Amino acid sequence: MAIGVVDADHNVLYRATERTFGRDLDQLLDELESELHEARRACPEATSLGIGIPSTLDHERGTAISSVNLPIVDVPFRDLVAERMGMPTFIDNDANLAALAEHRFGAAKGTENAILLTIGTGIGGGLVLGGELYRGSTGAGAELGHVVIDQAGPPCQGNCPNRGCVEVLASGTALGREGRIAAETHPGSALRRTLARGEEVTGRLVTEVAIAGDGIAVEVVATIGRRLGVALSSLANIFEPEVVVIGGGVSAAGDLLLEPAREQLRTRALPPMNGTPVVPAALGPDAGMIGAAEMALEESAD
Repeated sequence: MAIGVVDADHNVLYRATERTFGRDLDQLLDELESELHEARRACPEATSLGIGIPSTLDHERGTAISSVNLPIVDVPFRDLVAERMGMPTFIDNDANLAALAEHRFGAAKGTENAILLTIGTGIGGGLVLGGELYRGSTGAGAELGHVVIDQAGPPCQGNCPNRGCVEVLASGTALGREGRIAAETHPGSALRRTLARGEEVTGRLVTEVAIAGDGIAVEVVATIGRRLGVALSSLANIFEPEVVVIGGGVSAAGDLLLEPAREQLRTRALPPMNGTPVVPAALGPDAGMIGAAEMALEESAD
């Protein structure tokens, strides 16, 4: 959970984070309310609330329909938070909001058609088509992390009923899983030494070790990048974007991740889509909160 206060010039005036994985809905809402009150005390001039949720949504009703990685099923999230906070409240999918921020202020600024993927615990997706955020028929669209890249692949994580989604094969969770396999099979690697110390081999750790130059970790990151590139080739063929933006924690690997993805895109996509630029997000971990604030500003003005 990332909480921030953002001004009209997209400057982040206050930020905080809180771990939420594994909590039930009531705990999640209580923690969110507590953190929002803290933010409001720090910046009492705040006028509205924007919330990004890793969930499919009914945008008009403000309802979170289903989340792969959180205990959310048919929750009237907008109204619950508005009632608790006494403020105008707006919600959207978290990756949609990151895409909105990158389109307005970041790596996709000035484009008409752009794709954003956020690679963390799962993989979120956002689409800007014709200069506008695309949400689908009700607001649940653009779940790009659930594009299938291997029909006989492993079951997807969390509540997704599918198999072989790019999320289960190329997320930060997948990176950690592949890193643990590499640690067990490569005795001389830095990953193995981490395992021997009793430390957990996570996606973040694999990324850090790869950046530090460990060859086994570099190859693990490249494997994730190639899988990502398979998905990007399909997305590029469908949408012909001007740019694909990659954000989320795993994007910290930079070209160690992106260059293998670009190579797959160049090889697999049709011309001219095989030349689509694949670039890192410009706004980093603040993209979601900046997008949430921008959504609140824009929808408050409507």
